[in-house]
Amino acid sequence: MKHAVSISIGSSKRNKAVEVNLLGETVRIERIGTDGDMEAAALKYKELDGKVDAFGVGGADLGAIIDGKWFALHSVTPMVRYVQKTPLVDGGGLKNTLENRAPAFLDQTIGEYINSRGRKVLVTLGADRWGLASSFSELGYETVYGDLMFGLDIPIAIRSLKGLKTAASLLMPIAGRLPFEWIYPTGEKQEKRTPKWGKYYAWATVIAGDCHYIKRYMPDDLSGKVIVTNTTTPEDVDAFRKAGAKYLVTTTPVLDGRSFGTNMMEAALVAVSGKGRPLTWPELTELIDKLGFQPQLQDLEAKQ
Repeated sequence: MKHAVSISIGSSKRNKAVEVNLLGETVRIERIGTDGDMEAAALKYKELDGKVDAFGVGGADLGAIIDGKWFALHSVTPMVRYVQKTPLVDGGGLKNTLENRAPAFLDQTIGEYINSRGRKVLVTLGADRWGLASSFSELGYETVYGDLMFGLDIPIAIRSLKGLKTAASLLMPIAGRLPFEWIYPTGEKQEKRTPKWGKYYAWATVIAGDCHYIKRYMPDDLSGKVIVTNTTTPEDVDAFRKAGAKYLVTTTPVLDGRSFGTNMMEAALVAVSGKGRPLTWPELTELIDKLGFQPQLQDLEAKQ
């Protein structure tokens, strides 16, 4: 049996382990949270290094790829300093292969619904998910990228892919050296919600991006909205349903009642490949196609 582990600085309340069959191989995928403690995460990596088939970096990114350019998040690097044997991925590969299929999937499945309400999308943090952000733009969506609002609490909406690229080029070298908890909720902060930027939630038909960012600032009323995200627990799904969201699209498969993060799923693919190293984007695409991975749609108004 293969074993892929995501060690996350997120809340331990979201821990989960399941066994799945991928291409005839049983893979145990396991998520371990350290409640915001990067040093505890570093020690867990050290403990398991060489004992599991792949690591996912959970609750953080090693960096971001924006239009082909890599920007490192230097505050995260010490967390993985002990990893020497086990291949390590942060989900960036899936963000630029699997996630960029989501907008086309929306058109194929609920395009009529979206068109009736307006092709308008709020992407909470486009720099973190360039594949998703660029794909919405390419399919003619009116866009608002919330990077300055959601990431840095600056009340400025970015309304074009060119603007997102320019802002990222200017700000990522700075943001990449800030303490990670300044720009992303970790530990118990992931459980808190402070409604903000409500007019952009209200404006959008589709709200897309990291689940923690969407929940962190979402209003009480999401009536009729389409949520595109991943790393959803049953509690997250229930929260979106209670807020009135119409559809939930997860960019990674739902396994045993939840969708795991891109880092976890990419680690699972690395494990099942048997290559002992991170996979290239073409290799990931080939595996995704073989497995038939595609976004999954839930009608939140359907009877349970």
